[in-house]
Amino acid sequence: MKTRRFQQVDVFTQRPLLGNALAVVLDGEDLSDAQMAAFARWTQLSETTFLLPPTEAAADYRVRIFTPTVELPFAGHPTIGSCHAWLAAGGRPKHDGEVVQQCGVGLVRLRRDPARLGTGTGTGRRLAFEAPARRRDGPLDEDTVVRIARFLGVPRSDIVDHRHCDNGPAWKAVRLASAAQVLALRPHLGSENDLEVGVVGAHASVAGRERAGTLGDGDREVDGDAPDFEVRAFFPAAGGGLAEDPVTGSLNAALAQWLIGAGIAPPRYIAAQGAALGRAGRVHVEQEGSTVWIGGDCVGLVSGEVRL
Repeated sequence: MKTRRFQQVDVFTQRPLLGNALAVVLDGEDLSDAQMAAFARWTQLSETTFLLPPTEAAADYRVRIFTPTVELPFAGHPTIGSCHAWLAAGGRPKHDGEVVQQCGVGLVRLRRDPARLGTGTGTGRRLAFEAPARRRDGPLDEDTVVRIARFLGVPRSDIVDHRHCDNGPAWKAVRLASAAQVLALRPHLGSENDLEVGVVGAHASVAGRERAGTLGDGDREVDGDAPDFEVRAFFPAAGGGLAEDPVTGSLNAALAQWLIGAGIAPPRYIAAQGAALGRAGRVHVEQEGSTVWIGGDCVGLVSGEVRL
């Protein structure tokens, strides 16, 4: 066993205990796959990350991301949380204003841009990552949509649109007519254990602009945290079946590419997630050209050492 630096951070929130917790082992070098997986099972958080020296010259650090059951090539809240922890521990990026993370999907850029993305208590600067390209796009097959409706406990007719949103995690996303419907869902947790399900619905302000055909660049300032969309995410749990994730960066990244590309969402918006779990996550989305940035505040809660 070896003593290693450790942090636990709360991601996609300015206020502690309202986001999505992440465990970060800052000195992951020389740990085996089995050791990493065992520690991730022990933390029982949705993800645990291990930081390592990069193997690509352009990267500032390398990260490996584990759930209690599997390793992921990419995930959003671990990307922002790991970057926050790396910077808080004294990490210095090769280029000012940008951090480059190496992970299973390749290189992911992050930026620190307070003028554009705001600030948050406990963070100094909000971080945002460049949404990776989707590995699969297009509508879901009808059998999958029916399965998701059954899992969510809603009629098939309540699902107004659907999409593959695979950017590492193989999210299968459905859109409901309103945020109120998303918040009212009472899914059959413990069932459909081979699906990763995302659900999104617009709050009234966005839905009204969509109907009026007035969505456009600069349509809404996002200095506050009033949400435009409500999001929920369900993933395979360690004990079997599906559990709900508090706030999900990878899903929100793929949703943003879908919704903005289809003209359903404006180029800048805020998504809320976690209300059903007593959280109040906020994901700040902005499109610049063909690039979608997924931003969030991060609060450090635990800093110390772990023996692994």
